[in-house]
Amino acid sequence: MEHSIPRHIRLTSHPGDAGRSALPLRWGAPVAAERGPVVASPADPQRRNAIGSYSGAYAIYRALAVATQALARDHRPDLTDTAPAARIAPHPQWTEPKKIVSIDPWGHLVGEVFAEHIRAGIDVRPTIAITTARLATPELRPLLAEGKLRADGQVLLDSGEIRVTKAAIDPVFGSDICTCRPYLVHGIAVCVETAQRGGVGIIVYNRKEGRALGEVTKFLVYNARKRQPGGDTVDSYFRRTECVAGVQDMRFQELMPDVFHWLGIRRIDHWVSMSNVKRDALEAQGIEVVEQLAIPDRLVPLDAAVEIEAKKAAGYFSPSGIPDPGELHRTRGRALGE
Repeated sequence: MEHSIPRHIRLTSHPGDAGRSALPLRWGAPVAAERGPVVASPADPQRRNAIGSYSGAYAIYRALAVATQALARDHRPDLTDTAPAARIAPHPQWTEPKKIVSIDPWGHLVGEVFAEHIRAGIDVRPTIAITTARLATPELRPLLAEGKLRADGQVLLDSGEIRVTKAAIDPVFGSDICTCRPYLVHGIAVCVETAQRGGVGIIVYNRKEGRALGEVTKFLVYNARKRQPGGDTVDSYFRRTECVAGVQDMRFQELMPDVFHWLGIRRIDHWVSMSNVKRDALEAQGIEVVEQLAIPDRLVPLDAAVEIEAKKAAGYFSPSGIPDPGELHRTRGRALGE
C-alpha cells in the first residue's frame, strides 16, 4: 500500500490549529453521551479537546512509522471485536469531577458509547483495553510445591498459572539491586490468596520507573552509589539520587488513585506497599486502607537491602520501625565490578 511522503511529522500534541472545532466535554456528566468523547487524534486536530496523544509516550513510534511510510498518517483503527473481555461497569466515581482526572473512565467503551461519533468520522479511539489471560509466575511454583499456595482450578491452576483480567498492564522488569519484582511476586501471592477466599486481588502498575526519574537516571544513580568512596551505603542512597536528578522522588501520587476510582474501589483490606505517600493519597480521596503489608525480609534481594533500609530510615512503612543506626551502617551493597 503506497502512502504519501510527509514533509514533516508533528510531535507536539497541540499544534497551532488544534481545537478550533473542539467537541465539548462535560467532565463528570452522569452518562457518556452527555460527557462527550475525548479526542486526542493527530489525524483530527481541529476536533481535539485534550492535550496529549493516543498511546502516550508510544506516539513517537507512530510518528516514526508515518515518517518511514510504514503507516498511513490518516489511518483509523477498525474496532471490530475489540470490546473489553471483562465488563468494568460505570461506577459513581466516574461522574464525580474531582475523582478521576488523568484517565478517561469511558476509555475502554468508546466503541460502544461513542459509536455515533465514530460513524460520523470523528477519530475517537480507546485509551483503555481489557483482556483475560493466564499469568505465569515461576516464583509461585515453589509455593505450590511447599503447600503455601493451593491450586483450585479457578484462580490458581495446577501449572502455577493464574487466571487474570488485564487492563493496559505494562511489562515489569527486575534485578537483584531493586525490589520491583519480588514486591510484585509477593503482591501476586497475596492477590491469589485473597481471590481464593472470595475477594478480589488487583495489581496496579504505574509506569514511573526510578521514582519517575526515568531508567537512564536510575542506572546513573546505581553507578554513582557503587563507585563512591565508602561504597554503596544506606546514608547515601537518597543523596546520590539528588546529586544526579536534583530530587529524591518526582512522582505525583495524587493522580495514582484514579485507577482505583475507575474500578469502583472504596476499601482495600490488604495494601501491599511500603509507600506511605501512596497510602496517604488513597485515604485523602476516601479510599480506606485496612491493613498495609511490607515485603517480607526473606524476599528482599541481597543487593537491594540498601534500598529497603534507606526507605525505612526515611519513614517508609516498616512494621518493625526505624532501623537501628548501627544496623544501617553495616548494610552495604556490592561494588560495581562484583
